[in-house]
Amino acid sequence: MDSITQAILGAAVGEAVLGRKLGNRAAVAGAIIATIPDLDVILYAWYDHYEMLSIHRGYSHSLTGSLVGAFVITWLLKRFRGFQTVRSGTLWLFTWLALITHVLLDLFTGYGTQFLLPFSHRRLGLDSVNIVDPVYTLPLLIGLVLTLRLNPSAPKRHTFNRWGLLFSTGYLLLTLGVKQHVQSAFNNQLETEHIRSEDILTLPVGIGSIYWYGVARTDDQLYLQKYALMDGFITPLYAFPIQEEYLEEIDPEVAQRMRWFAKGFYTVEKEADSIRVFNLQVDMRGPVSHQGHLSPTRGYFQISNQGGKTQFSSGTISGPAPE
Repeated sequence: MDSITQAILGAAVGEAVLGRKLGNRAAVAGAIIATIPDLDVILYAWYDHYEMLSIHRGYSHSLTGSLVGAFVITWLLKRFRGFQTVRSGTLWLFTWLALITHVLLDLFTGYGTQFLLPFSHRRLGLDSVNIVDPVYTLPLLIGLVLTLRLNPSAPKRHTFNRWGLLFSTGYLLLTLGVKQHVQSAFNNQLETEHIRSEDILTLPVGIGSIYWYGVARTDDQLYLQKYALMDGFITPLYAFPIQEEYLEEIDPEVAQRMRWFAKGFYTVEKEADSIRVFNLQVDMRGPVSHQGHLSPTRGYFQISNQGGKTQFSSGTISGPAPE
């Protein structure tokens, strides 16, 4: 999720756990702590974009990272006035909740996290909410603002914050139900077209989980179609060749990293002496037409071999969506 939403969620958690004891300082501390996992982007200063594919949302977004981080941050908070009066166990719980709710919220997005590090490098994601979704964020923000305007000792201070947390959490759970509905509809569509898929991906696009894309993978094709909750399928069923053979032209380790990062949902194209990998797991903007050629989405990774060394970059295709 975007960093602003993560900070608001952390502030709401801080208020819920320590608001009565610390007042608005609990919300400020929760907001700061909840943004810490995303500070892994600082590592771009030392690692290139290829290396960061596995570093970003890695240890900082894992269960182990949240547990260890909570101990470190609790130790630091105990050095600040005000927090010294809070029992260590309560302070640790507050810190861990601010961190783990960040991680869990990111699990609902298509990008996902490496939640099980260091025991597994598998990328996990529920793929049910967009990275930016005001339907989730605004109830949290409204509930938090209304709460922070009240005196910490006010009887109803926590009511608004609780309602914000309940509404936003309820919305997240609702998106899982919507996802099951979309997946069922897409499965039926594939059966109608006599397509037997090996795996299916459904991802929301835009806000409110109203519009979705379904992606089906077979041995050599990806099938892609857009779905609207009110109208059903609103685009044709597009087919794109995966062209796995092009990945054999690059370093095997890089090829495997591309498969891992896309969770198997990708296509590959040849562009002069380079190949382009379109990752539909992370970049889902729908098909795009460019110079008479149709690609499954706009974003791509470009990989080439220059002087025996792999060159890695990314780019975006400009062009209209197919009519």
